[in-house]
Amino acid sequence: MNDIMVHENFAMEPTDSLSVEEVLWVHHWNDGLFSFAVTRPPSFRFRSGEFVMIGLPASGKPLLRAYSIACASYAEEVEFLSIKVPDGPLTSRLCHIQPGDKIYLGRKPTGTLVLDALRPGRRLFLLATGTGLAPFLSLIRDPDVYSAYSEVVVAHSVRRVADLAYREELESHLAADPLVADEALVQLHYVPTVTREPFYNNRRLDKLIADGTLFRDVTGPAHFDPADDRVMLCGSMEMNRQFAEMLERSGFVEGANNKPGDFVLERAFVG
Repeated sequence: MNDIMVHENFAMEPTDSLSVEEVLWVHHWNDGLFSFAVTRPPSFRFRSGEFVMIGLPASGKPLLRAYSIACASYAEEVEFLSIKVPDGPLTSRLCHIQPGDKIYLGRKPTGTLVLDALRPGRRLFLLATGTGLAPFLSLIRDPDVYSAYSEVVVAHSVRRVADLAYREELESHLAADPLVADEALVQLHYVPTVTREPFYNNRRLDKLIADGTLFRDVTGPAHFDPADDRVMLCGSMEMNRQFAEMLERSGFVEGANNKPGDFVLERAFVG
């Protein structure tokens, strides 16, 4: 696979919509999940929480998919979190990348999981399943988030304990991040849950909301309050639909870049 990739990388050329970037590092969390980072073009600008197209050449043309950016907007490299799908047209090859390989990177990030799409509030809840954690990794590394909200809750639901990517970093309240460590120590709360293996939280996110577990470490009511709370959703289509309906029943209004609201979800892709 790598021999094929290197051969195709040799012919990769930038286009008006794509740059060609070098893979800087790759970290495999387990047999189904990995992170990697690529060089950042000087002209590449994005808001924390946005996604961008990335890809590899296939049959002489780019094969692209939308990926959330997992680093903050000020980062010197561009980081991603990905699943490994054995028969996936892109991920079956992407999971074999190594430092020095090349990939395509879109020039125009976009998305709705950004601060601009939410009205001001006091508590920010970031609810993710699987690789839906990626845009929230970007947001919690952004100082503007801690200026905008008094408390930030990251809830991450996965099937296996090994799927809790970035767990150590999140449990440490981003202690190694000099730009936000002081704020995150006080304002950031991490709520992981594992649904198919023993773990101290082993219920789905909707159950953690219903029984108040999600609100255990924050001040204020043990339920969502549209007056003070703002919510971002990133997971499966079913998860996004279920939680959007729940929030709307509670008086929340969905937001967008051109009309900020109380909650947002990413409709353009899943994960």
